[in-house]
Amino acid sequence: MGSTYGKHFRVSLFGESHGHSIGCIIEGIPAGTALDIDLIKKRLFQRKPGKDQYSTPRQEKDAFDIVSGYFMDRTTGTPLCAIFKNGDTRSKDYTALKAAYRPGHADFTGAVKYKGANDYRGGGHFSARITAPLVFAGAIAEQLLNIEGIEVITQIQRVGHLSAESFETLEMNASVKAILDADDYAIQPEMKMSFLQIVDEARLAKDSVGGVVEAMITGLPVGIGEPFFDSFESKMAHGLFSIPAVKGVSFGKGFDFPAMRGSEANDTFYVDGETVKTRTNHNAGINGGITNGMPVWFNCAFKPTPSIAKRQMTLNATTGEVEALDIQGRHDPCVALRGALVVKAMASIVTYDLLKEGK
Repeated sequence: MGSTYGKHFRVSLFGESHGHSIGCIIEGIPAGTALDIDLIKKRLFQRKPGKDQYSTPRQEKDAFDIVSGYFMDRTTGTPLCAIFKNGDTRSKDYTALKAAYRPGHADFTGAVKYKGANDYRGGGHFSARITAPLVFAGAIAEQLLNIEGIEVITQIQRVGHLSAESFETLEMNASVKAILDADDYAIQPEMKMSFLQIVDEARLAKDSVGGVVEAMITGLPVGIGEPFFDSFESKMAHGLFSIPAVKGVSFGKGFDFPAMRGSEANDTFYVDGETVKTRTNHNAGINGGITNGMPVWFNCAFKPTPSIAKRQMTLNATTGEVEALDIQGRHDPCVALRGALVVKAMASIVTYDLLKEGK
C-alpha cells in the first residue's frame, strides 16, 4: 500500500481508525527548525471532531508524541515521526460491516484488493481519522512556507446549494483575509449560520450534504512547477484527490471556462512598479503549469458523507443477497466543514515540496 507523498518534503501516513495508533513520518524538514507547537495544536483543534453537532461526536484528544527527529526543541534533519493514540473507539458499531458493503465506502474495494485482510472498523486506513497526522504535517509545512512569505488560506465556499463569495472576487478587492472569522474558522461570517442550518437539516433527516472548499495561495514566486506531468496543477491535484471524500478539483474558473470566450478568459499582463501582474486571475496564477506570481486559487468538491443513519440497501458478501443496511457509529453530516483544514494542510505540503524542488 502506498501512503507516501512528496519528493523533497516527504510525508508517510500509517495506522487505522480503530487501531492502536495513527501517525506520520516526515522527511525533509530543515535541520534546526524550531517547530511552532502552538500552531500545530491549533490546526489539530480546528480539525478535531466532537466540538458540536455539525461533526462526528467521536471524542479524540488528538494529542501527539514526537518520537524521532526532534531533539532539544529543534528538528535534527532525520525523519520526524509523530504518533497519535486512538482512544474513543467503538469497534462494535462495525461488526456487521465485515459482510455488508457500505454504499460509497471502500469496504468492497478494500476487501478485494487486500484479500479480506483489511481492517474494516471505521474504514481502517481509508478513514478520515488519518487526516489528523496529515494536518500535523501540514502545519509544519505551513510554518516553513510562512518563513518564505507564502500563505495558504481556505474557506468553505459552498454547502449544498448555497455558495459564498469567491476568493477571486475577494482577491481583486484586496480583502481575502476578511473572510476569516476571529477564531480563524474558515467560513465567511455572514454565511456561517446559513451553512450550518443546511448541515443541521441534513443531520436531522438522518442524511448528509456535500460542500466545496476554496483555497488561495499567496506569495508564490514566478517559476514554480514544470510543463505537462509535473505541472503545479498536476502535483496539487494529486495531493488534493488523496483527501477522503474529495471528488472534484478545479483551478481558477475551471468548469466555467467552456462558457467563456478567449477574450474573457485570458488574463492580460501589466507592470506594477517592478512586478509583472495580470489584471484578472481567471487562470489561477498558473500558465503552462508554472506559477506566474499571481495568487493560485482552486476549489475542492467534497461529496456528502457516505455514512448516514438513513436506511440503505447493499450487498451482503456472505449471503450474496441485497439487504437493508442500518449504519451505526458516529459520522459528520458534512465532511467539508472540517475538510477546509485538511485542504489547507495538503496544499501546504504540496506547495512546500514544489518550492523545495524549484530551489
